[in-house]
Amino acid sequence: MTNPSDPFSASVIPFEVPEQMRAFAEKGVSQARDSYAKFKDAAETHNSTVEAVFTSVSKGSSEYSAKVLEFFKANTTTQLEFAQSLFSVKSPTEAMELWTSHARKQFETYGAQAKELAELGHKVAAEAAEPIKASAAKLYKPAA
Repeated sequence: MTNPSDPFSASVIPFEVPEQMRAFAEKGVSQARDSYAKFKDAAETHNSTVEAVFTSVSKGSSEYSAKVLEFFKANTTTQLEFAQSLFSVKSPTEAMELWTSHARKQFETYGAQAKELAELGHKVAAEAAEPIKASAAKLYKPAA
């Protein structure tokens, strides 16, 4: 019943895949599925790690910004109080003493504020690194 003018209607020669070839193909597909599952798990783990890092950094930067704003307000108030106290000065000597005292206090205050901001920055960095450490610990278990 083949049509001589239709090249696709020719009878199909039966072909059977050898058992070894079939087993090899099935093993390849099985390995590909396993590899894909491992890759998917790793990608999901890394995605959750990245989310945790960004959440931690966002929280930490908010704390840092709030602390900077707190210092800015305190320093501004101190400067305004200093300016107000300059108006009540009676002599250049008194002004110089007031100025020197204010400068000393501000130097100490700025040093303490810088130290506090450095500690807060260190804390934020350490908290941001925690999810990465935890993820690495799960993936790379130490050898016994």
